[in-house]
Amino acid sequence: MKQTIFITGCSSGIGKETAKLFQQKGWNVIATMRNPDLETELTKLDHVLVTQLDVLDLASIDDAINLGLKKFGKIDVLVNNAGYGAYGPLESFPRERILRQFNTNVIGLLDVTRAMLAHFRKNKQGMVINISSMGGKMTFPLGSLYHGTKFAVEGISESLRYEVEQIGCRVKIIEPGAIATDFAGRSFDFNYDSNQSEYNTIVQKITTVFPKMVKNASSANIVANVIFTAATDGKNTLRYMAGSDAKMYNFLSKWLGYNFIVTMNKKFFKL
Repeated sequence: MKQTIFITGCSSGIGKETAKLFQQKGWNVIATMRNPDLETELTKLDHVLVTQLDVLDLASIDDAINLGLKKFGKIDVLVNNAGYGAYGPLESFPRERILRQFNTNVIGLLDVTRAMLAHFRKNKQGMVINISSMGGKMTFPLGSLYHGTKFAVEGISESLRYEVEQIGCRVKIIEPGAIATDFAGRSFDFNYDSNQSEYNTIVQKITTVFPKMVKNASSANIVANVIFTAATDGKNTLRYMAGSDAKMYNFLSKWLGYNFIVTMNKKFFKL
């Protein structure tokens, strides 16, 4: 019997590449996105269900899971991929955009996971794969909101693994580095109030360097392959890094410590 994977945020980037890879590997794929009517590639693939899901809409979460179960009968793996990054001085962000960042990256992840766990518990098996970031273990300037959500994903995942083991499930975390997706486009929310002139220097320096980081980023299919490894290796490993930069930053933060990362950031961004 084919295994089935349920993925959020499949309209582009990591989500789309993951859906394509698992389909090529012989899996059933439930590829969810906010606007499925705009999708033209995944809808042409066999054993792929493209359906609507907005992590901010509880009804759409339940509907997508029910449609997936109706078509394929069972879901084996959940990949919580939907999310975006809010960057800029905290003072510049209105409260509603702060809430949107945490509701999307954290509360939405929790809502989708919670809705799926009843199915996993019934089957006494299942796997939750949460897409975090190297930004869930270290930070860059102006990313207090984004990094706050990814640090939350790390903590949620670490703790959740203990309880879902009681129902035969596993939790895994994927920690990509910089990935060449449209994260710097529609998935990147930069906000800055130029009237708050005290932040002008740091904003200018960060916005100058960030495009260079993305220019040398790894491709999204690198992350997709790491997700496939996590889903199929049969190991109890919690964390999987994706991209050479993620591995480098993990090494530096682990062995050289927080103060070194701060010093490195200041030199890198010329702060």
